[in-house]
Amino acid sequence: MAKITFHGAARTVTGSKYLLEADGASVLVDCGMFQGQKHLRELNWADTPFDSKSLDAIALTHAHLDHCGYLPRVVKQGFNGKVYCTPATAKLGEIIMLDSAKIQEYDAAYANKKGFSKHKPALPLYDGQDVKRTLKLLKEVSREKWINVAGPIWMRFHDAGHLLGSNMIECEVRTGKKPIRILFSGDVGRYDGPLYHDPAPPTECDYLICESTYGNRDHPDSDLVKALEDVVQRSLKRGGVMLMASFAVGRAQQLIYLLQLLKCEDRIPDLPIYLDSPMSCNATDIYREHAIDHDLSEGELCGDRPVLGGPAVHLCRSADESKALNNLTGGAIIIASSGMMTGGRIIHHLKQRLSDPKTTIVMGGYQAIGTRGRRLEEGAETLRIHGIDVPVQAAIEKVPGLSGHADRSGLFRWLRDLPAPKHTFLTHGEPDSSDAMAEELRETRGWEVTCPELGESHELV
Repeated sequence: MAKITFHGAARTVTGSKYLLEADGASVLVDCGMFQGQKHLRELNWADTPFDSKSLDAIALTHAHLDHCGYLPRVVKQGFNGKVYCTPATAKLGEIIMLDSAKIQEYDAAYANKKGFSKHKPALPLYDGQDVKRTLKLLKEVSREKWINVAGPIWMRFHDAGHLLGSNMIECEVRTGKKPIRILFSGDVGRYDGPLYHDPAPPTECDYLICESTYGNRDHPDSDLVKALEDVVQRSLKRGGVMLMASFAVGRAQQLIYLLQLLKCEDRIPDLPIYLDSPMSCNATDIYREHAIDHDLSEGELCGDRPVLGGPAVHLCRSADESKALNNLTGGAIIIASSGMMTGGRIIHHLKQRLSDPKTTIVMGGYQAIGTRGRRLEEGAETLRIHGIDVPVQAAIEKVPGLSGHADRSGLFRWLRDLPAPKHTFLTHGEPDSSDAMAEELRETRGWEVTCPELGESHELV
C-alpha cells in the first residue's frame, strides 16, 4: 500500500510538495516555497507538516522557486538524504536558492533598517549557509533511466518542456506482483514554445498528479513575436524605458532570444537590453552551456549575434550597475526579476519608474493572486512598495503567449492519448481553474478526478 499527501500546490499555484509513502519509505516530490498571498507566504514559516528528518529522498521536477525554493528550509530542519534532479536543474537550482537566500537576508536587513516590518527583528527563512548544505545533497540523474530512490519507490524522468532541465516524473511503487504507477506532471510546457522542446507524452499510469494552472482558459491565439514587436513599438512612442518583469530563469532568456530575433529581422531598433539580475545573468550562462537542449525552431540569429547575447545585451550583476540604470531616460529595455514583482531588483525599478507616464511596464507571464503583478494586472491605481504607496502612471502591457505553462488546449492535447488512470489529482491551479478542468475531464472522458485540499491524503492501491 502507498499513500500520497498534498502539502503544497493544492488549490493554489505555488508551494509544490507531494509526499509519497510506501512500505516505510518516504519521498517528497518537489519542495517549493509558497508565494503570493500573505496567508500562503506565512505557510513557509509554519511548522513543516512532515518530519524533515524522516524523509528518505526528495525528487525535483524543475528549478523554479515554487518547486525547489523550500529545500534549504527542510535541510535546516534536519533532512540529510539525496535530492534527485537533472544536471541542468542542479545548476539552475543552485543559483535560484542562493539568490533566494540573498534576497531574504537583504530584505530582512532592509526591513530592520527602515523599521517597516511587523517582526522584530525581521529574519530570513534561511541563509546562504543553509543553501550550501543543500547543494551537497543534490544527486544528478539522466532522463529516461529508472532509479531506485528509496525502498520500493522507483522513478524515471521525462522532458516536460517547461524549463531547461524540467521533467515530469514517472514513478513505480514495486511492492506487489504489479507495481503501482504514478505520474507527476510537473509543470507541463507549451507546444511550439520558444527555446524549449515540446513536452514528452505522458506515460500510462494508475494515478496522475497533473498541474492545472491554465485548466480553464487558453492563451490568446496570437503571434507571440508580433505581439512583442507591437509592445516595443508602443513603448518607443511613449519615449520612456521599457521595464520587463521576468522570472529570472527561463522567461528572461526567452525574452532576450525573442528580442534579438526581432532585431535581426529589423523589426525593432537595436535597443540596448539590460538584464538586471545576478541570478538571470548566471542562468543565461547555464543556458549557453546547455545549447543542445534548446529548440531554436524560430530561427537562428543572423550575423555575429549569439542567441542569448551580443554587444547590445548588458548583464548587470552588481548593485552599482543596477543603480546606474536609474539614469536611463528612454530607448532601452530593462529585464528584471521577479516575474510576479514579489521581490528582487524589479521592486526598486518599480519604485523609481512606476509614476512616470513615459515608462512601459511589461508583464509576460502568470500573476498569482496577492502579488504586485496581479494587482497591476487588475488595474491598481497605487502599488505599495517598502511601506509607500507609489502611484501607477506608467503604461501596463502584457505580452500574450509568453507563459511557460500549457494552456487548457495544450493540457488536453498532452492528455489526449493517455488511457484513463484509476484516479487523477489536479494540483498547481487556483480553484476556478482546477475545478473547471476536473469537470471537463469527468464529462468528456469519464475520469475520476479530485482537486485535493492542502494536507489531504489518499491511499494508492
